[in-house]
Amino acid sequence: MIGKRALFDSNIIIYLSKKEIPYSYIDQFDEHYISVITYMEILGHRFRDKSEERFIQELLELFKTLYIDREIADKVIEIRKKGRIKLPDAIIAATAISNELFLVTRNVGDFKKIEVSISNPFE
Repeated sequence: MIGKRALFDSNIIIYLSKKEIPYSYIDQFDEHYISVITYMEILGHRFRDKSEERFIQELLELFKTLYIDREIADKVIEIRKKGRIKLPDAIIAATAISNELFLVTRNVGDFKKIEVSISNPFE
């Protein structure tokens, strides 16, 4: 059910790690997810040092990772056929839609052509 379950976009994880969003923000959701795309984007970043990398890894442990299955892949194809959207954004949106999750992102414009429920912590 949408409302208590959310998929967090990469930018939100970064804002949480930099304390630009309070950790209490995520408490409004009962279940916290990230796409495998977010996992790869975040951990593929060059960290300043091992301490920063460990911190990010610990932060990501707060989220359950959702992987791409056939339902998500088919939704990605549908989304990309309707309009120009980057593949990672289409995967993230399709993951949220397929799992009936709010998409928590600051990059609302990236998803404006997609029917996905969005929560922007900066609004």
